[in-house]
Amino acid sequence: MHIGLIGLGKMGGNMRSRLRKNGVEVTGYARSKDVSDVESVEALVKALPAPRTVWVMVPHGQPTDDVINELVKFLEPGDLIIEGGNSRFSDDIRHAEELAPHGIGYLDCGVSGGVWGLENGYGLMVGGPAELVERAMPVFDALRPEGKREEGFVHVGDTGAGHYAKMVHNGIEYGMMQSFAEGYELLEKKSIIKDVHGTFAAWQRGTVVRSWLLDLLVRALEEDPNLDNIKGFVNDSGEGRWTIEEAIAEAVPMPAITASLFARFASRQEDSPAMKAVAALRNQFGGHAVVKNEK
Repeated sequence: MHIGLIGLGKMGGNMRSRLRKNGVEVTGYARSKDVSDVESVEALVKALPAPRTVWVMVPHGQPTDDVINELVKFLEPGDLIIEGGNSRFSDDIRHAEELAPHGIGYLDCGVSGGVWGLENGYGLMVGGPAELVERAMPVFDALRPEGKREEGFVHVGDTGAGHYAKMVHNGIEYGMMQSFAEGYELLEKKSIIKDVHGTFAAWQRGTVVRSWLLDLLVRALEEDPNLDNIKGFVNDSGEGRWTIEEAIAEAVPMPAITASLFARFASRQEDSPAMKAVAALRNQFGGHAVVKNEK
């Protein structure tokens, strides 16, 4: 099988390598000539046999829209676009509707695995018509982890379902990371605890909290035992917010995931206006002491 791949960053570049290693021919395009196989999107399309399959792996939002709009100029009826970035599911529904009059198929694929996917394979969550999923299965099989297909791949449902599942996956990821982080801080704080790294390392086998995220935290503490080289400033890439927005829309309580997102917001504040207001109120109603700002 021969496919096109647009977007050759950390994820896309590794995916190209894994596909090639597993027998899928890939023509890749990126704006950087150092990594691109062709000079343009048009050249990529011309290099592919019909019916064509093009995997799009660029940042969600306008960059994805721009790439799909460019592809429409050159693709033909019967061709297929697989959107593998972290697009919002509602964008997938729009893309599929816009491509349908051109006879171009569309699948959305949530991809998990990060920089380790090249070696370990990627968890794949796909939305769209079953016949298109089956057509692209050699690509999915090349990317997913070795072993049983159902342990690394799922056809979740209709268009948008793949990225919806990935959105929820990332929301869960937010909550899990926050739980490990809070446990780390408490262990670090308590004077009777002498080996924080060793405690986390001992949880890697046999315990109910063993996981890949735990393994990564152990690795991080091996490299920087007190995390002295990292500032406690955490961004969010969108999926956590979308998960909470969907929870509100569907009236699903999500206190843990919501709290984990808000903790990231708090991490970006040098000083909290809300906590200033709380301190001022305590001082006003009860005469409680406040810590003054140094001028």
